[in-house]
Amino acid sequence: MAATVAERIRLRVDRFHSDRLAGQWGGRHMLHGRAPRYGDIVVSGNDYLALTADPRITHAIRTALRSTYVGRFASGAYLPGNHPQVVLERALAEHMRAPAGILCQSGWDAKVGLMQSIADPATPVYIDQFAHMSLWDGAKVTGAPIYSFRHNFPGHLREQIRAHGPGIIAVDAIYGSNGSRSPLTQICDVADETDSVLVVDESHALGTDGPAGAGMVAALGLTERVPYRIASLAKAFGGRAGFIGANTVDFVDYFKLESHPAVFSSTLLPHDIAGLAATLDVIRLDNWRRQRLRELSTMVRRALTTLEFDLEGSASHIVALQGGPDARAMAIRDFLEARGIFGALLCPPATARDHTLIRFGLHAGLSEQHVDRIISACSEIRTHFGATPPVEPLSRPKHAQPTHATSSSGT
Repeated sequence: MAATVAERIRLRVDRFHSDRLAGQWGGRHMLHGRAPRYGDIVVSGNDYLALTADPRITHAIRTALRSTYVGRFASGAYLPGNHPQVVLERALAEHMRAPAGILCQSGWDAKVGLMQSIADPATPVYIDQFAHMSLWDGAKVTGAPIYSFRHNFPGHLREQIRAHGPGIIAVDAIYGSNGSRSPLTQICDVADETDSVLVVDESHALGTDGPAGAGMVAALGLTERVPYRIASLAKAFGGRAGFIGANTVDFVDYFKLESHPAVFSSTLLPHDIAGLAATLDVIRLDNWRRQRLRELSTMVRRALTTLEFDLEGSASHIVALQGGPDARAMAIRDFLEARGIFGALLCPPATARDHTLIRFGLHAGLSEQHVDRIISACSEIRTHFGATPPVEPLSRPKHAQPTHATSSSGT
């Protein structure tokens, strides 16, 4: 007798607990290490500019919470032009050098909603194999044919388009799993040559790169060549929202009635809007934070490269150690935490199988002593574990699942 739906769901849950939790992870949840204590160095988050407790931002949030204004909690399509959310949309668009912009409930909603609004079953979508999972899911919703191309390889992208026709190209400016940067100028060239439309996810670059933190597209002078930019505001902005920058003003009203996440989600809360608006002001003003972040990130990358760690092309404030199989990565995580260093583990489905990473999200609040401690701990890792995971055997058992590249997670 065939299993019921409930039984099949139960089987999947049981398989996770038996295969991963009890099997691969030895009875410990892989993502649950020890809690940081006072004096520990926490580089597991995305607060790259160290703005979380900035008094200018917290004051704006507190003021909004005390206000008697309760807002209008409906779809953003209903908001008048003077609503604080619409005012912030215009300010963020101006900041990114975009003609128009749209705020969404989250980065995931922004990316899924954008792909849903511009892709269709007749339009191929080409996605860098390391691009964020939300871009893949958004393309799947539309029924569009999806083709991946090798990470940061414009030549392979061109080959894919030659084989399948012009379409939508989706890349990250800075990839959240390993900190590598997209060759955006070359990607723009491919888009122009093939009459394709380019989407750039600026989640890990907005605030940290470009003039006054306007992002990597603006830094490279490519604003007119990238029709759509998207960003999670849960990174350098430290909020809970997503943003889309568009190169045509009329796209805004279209999106707000075409994107399902926009239509069926309410507006942001007043204190969220106030906090994001204050954060934008601080990001524009505090250039020293970006300069500090660049300096310490360069120090860490150079030191770890000298120690022979493979940083997978990191050229940013995101630096990841190759953990390899889950057990090795967990051991390295525990080793770091015993020395007061807290990174973030990225495991499948955020990475390929047997390619778990220990990611450092460096931030402007780190001191010289913090940087020295991180480098020293990594030097010890090299001694105890080696700089790279052991090489896999050339052959695999026939029943083994092959590894595959997947998107980075929402971290």
